[in-house]
Amino acid sequence: MTNASAQTSAGSTSASDPNYERRWLVLVIVAVTQLMIVLDATIVNIALPQAQADLAITDGNRTWVVTAYALAFGALLLLGGRLSDYWGRRRSFVVGMSGFAVASAVGGLAQESWQLFVARAGQGIFAALLVPAALAILTVTFTDPKERAKAFGVFGAIAGGGAAVGLLLGGVLTEYLSWRWCLLVNVPVAVIAVVAAIVVVKESKADGDTRYDLPGAVLVALGLGSLVYGFTRAEHGWGSVSAVSFIAIGLALVVAFGYVEARSDNPLLPLSVLFHRDRGPAFFASMMVGAILVGATLFLTFYFQIVLQYSPIMAGLASMPITAGIFVTAGIASALLPRFGPKPLMSVGPVIAAVGLLLLTRIGVDSSYWASVFPALILVGLGLGLLIIPQQNVALIGVADHDAGAASALVNATMQVGGALGAAIFTSVYTSGKQTFLTDNPAPTPPATMPSPAASMKQVPSDQELAAMPESMRDFVLASVDRIFQAEVNAYHTVFAIAAVFIALISPVVVLVVRAKKDDLPAGDVVVHAG
Repeated sequence: MTNASAQTSAGSTSASDPNYERRWLVLVIVAVTQLMIVLDATIVNIALPQAQADLAITDGNRTWVVTAYALAFGALLLLGGRLSDYWGRRRSFVVGMSGFAVASAVGGLAQESWQLFVARAGQGIFAALLVPAALAILTVTFTDPKERAKAFGVFGAIAGGGAAVGLLLGGVLTEYLSWRWCLLVNVPVAVIAVVAAIVVVKESKADGDTRYDLPGAVLVALGLGSLVYGFTRAEHGWGSVSAVSFIAIGLALVVAFGYVEARSDNPLLPLSVLFHRDRGPAFFASMMVGAILVGATLFLTFYFQIVLQYSPIMAGLASMPITAGIFVTAGIASALLPRFGPKPLMSVGPVIAAVGLLLLTRIGVDSSYWASVFPALILVGLGLGLLIIPQQNVALIGVADHDAGAASALVNATMQVGGALGAAIFTSVYTSGKQTFLTDNPAPTPPATMPSPAASMKQVPSDQELAAMPESMRDFVLASVDRIFQAEVNAYHTVFAIAAVFIALISPVVVLVVRAKKDDLPAGDVVVHAG
């Protein structure tokens, strides 16, 4: 009787799901896709200093390599989810992957900074179509609860560990090949994935109303873009006309987006998902986490490679304690969440992360990594891991079934948008802080025998080069290098201090607003893909 029942169940599953017989091959394709997307969020971080030097990107503009990707991804992710459901999941996957490969090739071959920025934005646009399609294919393919749990476990493990792999792979490719291969590596992977999807994956679409909320998509994309650009203009002064104007326009467009969504029959973002006593703080937390993971930690790469003179591989390894900390407390949080509920974890985690960020305000030009940097990064990771797991679960509390996809996508979108806004804000803070330090600490007077002091300061001279210099020139060069490095570190201190405030703000919001108990948590798997 059991065997007959199982066969009947399997037969009905196979009939309702055209991908059932090839479901494990589908999982491999989706897993490779997820790995590529997650890698791309961090792989360029390590390559950025070399890309900046190669393409003559200014300090104020270099974070656009990260911001352009995160902003396009986050702003269009909700629309990408709708498109993949209505247009066809396999078709969306193939188009998204193909476009991602083309954008990666353009970025890897870029000869001007604007070409790299446009390519990164292109990656974000196609990732916003690709990632929801991949997750939707996985969802409709694995309908058996046990098999779905295994599939989502693989998906989640890649989402969690891919960032660390990206840092290491970025270091290896940058050091032994070129920073360009951090982008070009996507091309062969994408070609294989597209061919496999065409051969293996069968098409599927959502039923029902298939209208698109294009006005909402345009308003939110333009609004977020204006906000981010306004914050980048703040490097010229927080009261500058351009900064205030773009920020004001961005806020107005976001408000207009809310107005449109409230009156739309088929909204891109149902406002009931966002404006909820428990879910609202979860989305706020997601945005702050994105600001830290994408925006603030980017400056660790600059500190390691510019100030401490680490190689790309060493910089990648030096950044990994954050990921290790997240892994440790993510497991602990998963075990504690059913016992204590989300509020205690979401209240304590941000405080621990904030302490770690504050410890980073004590780093110096000659700081010991193990004594000064490592403990701080571990605390940041431990705190974020304690926060992320309950935050992702709270984001789905009380969400109706037909809005579950929008709520899950919103977690990812807020994290990406938070990363874009964080990178813009922190870059403005960094640029203004560095300039203030250099203004308050004038450059040393060059010796009369030094014909071109500016030319000698393009990079840190080697010990052999210093030994060959006259003593007066050597003293001048060392003093100049120390001044520049002190300016860098002083600016990093300000960035990490503000980042600590950002993440710490989560705790009072959670304490005062969140009411969710352990029994309120959604049943089943919560899958949130990092990007």
